[in-house]
Amino acid sequence: MAVFKSIIAIVGRAQYLMAGTCSRIMGMICKGNTSMIHHRANARPTATPSADYFTGMVQMDPIIEAPEPARLRAIRVSFAPGARTAWHTHPLGQTLHVISGVGRFQTEGEVVVEILPGDTIWIPPGEKHWHGAAPDTGMVHIAMQEAEDGVSVNWMEKVTDAEYAV
Repeated sequence: MAVFKSIIAIVGRAQYLMAGTCSRIMGMICKGNTSMIHHRANARPTATPSADYFTGMVQMDPIIEAPEPARLRAIRVSFAPGARTAWHTHPLGQTLHVISGVGRFQTEGEVVVEILPGDTIWIPPGEKHWHGAAPDTGMVHIAMQEAEDGVSVNWMEKVTDAEYAV
């Protein structure tokens, strides 16, 4: 076993040296990377976001927070029935792509829209909106947005039950 660990250490060191600024091994992140990043599926845990910004049970699985100069951030978000975001905006806009279930989306001042698997929604920069699951069906979507000066979302007040029920 000790010999095996030594071989792994030597191979790991060689990969580090060949990568230049740093190595991407086992889903770990290095700053200043100039090579491909491979995030292993089991290397990053599912997170439960703050109840300050969500109503109901929501879970998030990170997809990518690209290193600078890129600004892309993407998350797989799972909403239990009735769960939803608070009102919010994105400084550079947001794209949602529904993977499964039935959801709801609303832009301030507009009607609530049902969203289904395969639907893709582009939300322009600064547009106040919310999204989440239908009352009786969960929903999973991929949320993609860019960060401006490190900020990708501006959270606001929670969506009321009356706003959600419309």
